[in-house]
Amino acid sequence: MAQLSTKVKLYAKANGVANIDFRSDVRLQDSGAGAYIKEWNLSIDEPTNTQIASYETAGNTEETLQTILNNRAKDYPSIVDQLDDIYHNGIDAWKATIKTTKDKYPKWVI
Repeated sequence: MAQLSTKVKLYAKANGVANIDFRSDVRLQDSGAGAYIKEWNLSIDEPTNTQIASYETAGNTEETLQTILNNRAKDYPSIVDQLDDIYHNGIDAWKATIKTTKDKYPKWVI
């Protein structure tokens, strides 16, 4: 199940708001029964529960993609090591190293 913050970001983006500050623009709260919007300070209408629910699939996709990208970022060698690899072993060897991580965390699974 996608997090409420992800679904709110997608709703806002679809309605022309690119960035949200969850400390001032939108405040979420979870008092044990599930997360909800406590405060809404954006220039667009606050979404209804139905509107938020409509972003479930897109939210799941977004969160899966972010997990893949985060895993890739952790798994890639540092930029210094990548440049050293290119210098000593050439572009094809570097591509093979990078492909290992890309294959390990494929984007096509989403």
